[in-house]
Amino acid sequence: MPGYGSGSGSGGGSSGAVTRNTLRRQIADALRDEVLAGRMQPGQEFTVKEIADQYGVSATPVREALVDLSAQGLLDSDQHRGFKVHQFSVDDYRSMVDTRSLVVDALFGRSEERRHAPLDPQALVSVRRRAEEAARAARTGDLDILIGYDLRFWRELGALVANRYICDFLHRLRVQAWVFAVPFLRADPEMADWLWGGHQDIVDAMTKGDADGARATIRAYNDHALVWADRLERRAQRGRQER
Repeated sequence: MPGYGSGSGSGGGSSGAVTRNTLRRQIADALRDEVLAGRMQPGQEFTVKEIADQYGVSATPVREALVDLSAQGLLDSDQHRGFKVHQFSVDDYRSMVDTRSLVVDALFGRSEERRHAPLDPQALVSVRRRAEEAARAARTGDLDILIGYDLRFWRELGALVANRYICDFLHRLRVQAWVFAVPFLRADPEMADWLWGGHQDIVDAMTKGDADGARATIRAYNDHALVWADRLERRAQRGRQER
């Protein structure tokens, strides 16, 4: 990919470290996007050298980026065989949905005062834009656009009601959930029917200070995800029986 030029390891002192760390983040982001787009499939194996050659960079920032993605649960590492994209199961996916549901419920239920206090409408301007774009992508079945806006929407919304540790945790769960879902959604001729687009309903409720309404919409969203998981499992069972 262009932009990852040689010289990333050149220079001394702090500037060299900063450049390498920036390159490390760029490579990690690019690989995460490859996985989310389905261009790197669950179980696909690769080495540090293969990725370094692909991006035209040295091995060090690539190895660091791959270690970062492994820590995020997106890759598995093997000392002798390199790395591979982690393969999540339907049960993993259900656990992700259950966990984020519990965390979000706890956030909304922390205190009566916070639950019913409307957020500053200005603070929701950017979140509403993300919501509108995500909802539009869901309606048109544009999965690539939806993933990007969906992740930004939840991250920005979370930042308004939770601390950064909770935000980071929930973001990681959502990325993992998308990594699991993408290959199945792309192979499903009925994909558009299963893309959730209720983001604007959440923003509308929070703008009015309607925490119960926002929480109900989020619960419906999580229920929708679990129904989809059940459908996946039934289809897999039918496939095994037919074989």
